Amino acid sequence: MRTLTIRILDEDAAMQEMQQRFVNTWKTGEYAGEFLTFESPSALFRAITPKRWELISKLQGLGKVSLRELARQTQRDVHRIYDDVNSLKALGIVEQDDKGISIPYQKIHTDFTLSSVAA
Repeated sequence: MRTLTIRILDEDAAMQEMQQRFVNTWKTGEYAGEFLTFESPSALFRAITPKRWELISKLQGLGKVSLRELARQTQRDVHRIYDDVNSLKALGIVEQDDKGISIPYQKIHTDFTLSSVAA
């Protein structure tokens, strides 16, 4: 089962986690999942807007569909859907071939923590 984890981590933490996953995968040979990391909440929410989250959710339920069908299912303009799908393709969340658009992941997990500054 393919899993995508979307995270917010600073650069140092992201590099440390990536190194650890590499070592673990090297040792065990087990699939570790796939990761998309953003440096801040604002970067995440710029890249994956509420409308794009809606497309991700809709595609998870529909499976592979055409661009026009996705526009019809979401009741949005096909040109706007096209732009959002291209943005999601660039992030690796959406795949497209001659048969349509789809999400290649069975699970998408978001993982981030907001902490207060220590006094």
